[in-house]
Amino acid sequence: MPRQQQPATRPVRRRSYDQFCASARALDAVGDRWSLLIVRELLAGPRRYTDLHADLPGVSTDVLASRLKDMEQGGLVTRRKLPPPAAASVYELTERGQGLLPVLAALAEWGAPALVERRPTDAVRAHWFALPLLRALDGFGGAVAGGVVDVSLDEGEFHVRTGKPTVGEPAYGDGPAGRADVRIALDSELCLSLGRGELTFAEAVKDGRIEVTGDGPLAAELRGA
Repeated sequence: MPRQQQPATRPVRRRSYDQFCASARALDAVGDRWSLLIVRELLAGPRRYTDLHADLPGVSTDVLASRLKDMEQGGLVTRRKLPPPAAASVYELTERGQGLLPVLAALAEWGAPALVERRPTDAVRAHWFALPLLRALDGFGGAVAGGVVDVSLDEGEFHVRTGKPTVGEPAYGDGPAGRADVRIALDSELCLSLGRGELTFAEAVKDGRIEVTGDGPLAAELRGA
C-alpha cells in the first residue's frame, strides 16, 4: 500500500530575541503588539474576554485570543471560572503580571507629552486616566494614606487605590468602587497635566481645579488639611 502522506506541519513562529539581556527577555514576554495594553486592562482586576475586547478597540478576536494564550503560557495571566450564577470565565494577572504596574506607569509618564490633542479617531475610556493620576498621587512622597479614591471625569468614572499596593488587589478599576474613602472630580486635561508633571495634585486642589469630597485621613490629606 502506498504510504499515506502526512499533512505539513505549520512552522513554529520564533518568539524570542535570543539575547542574554533582561530587556530582551522582558520584550520576549510582553513586546508583542497589544500585550501591554491587555496588562493595562487586567490591572483593573479580572475581566471577561468580551469585556477585554470591548475596552481594546481595534484588536481582532484572533489576536486577542492569541495574546491571552501566550500570556497564560508565560505565567503573566491566568484564567478561572466564576462560581454560579455567573458561571463565566475571567482572565486575571498573576503576581508576576501585576509586577508590570510600575512598567506601565513609567511608559505612561514617558508617553504623556504626546497627548497634546485628541485625534478624531482616538477611542477613550475613563479608566485609562488612572495611571497618570496614580503618578500624581505618588507626588505626596509615597506617604499618602492607603485607601480607595473614586474619580469623576467628563469621560466617566473609575477608582484608584493609594498607599502600598497589596498583592492580588487591583491598582485601579472601572467605575466607582463599592465603598470609597474619598471622591475627587476633575477634568481629563488636568489629569493629563498632572501626569506630565506640569503641576502637582496639591497645587490643583489649592487652585480649586480638583474637588475633594469625603471624611477621614485620606480625604484630609488630599485636601491638604
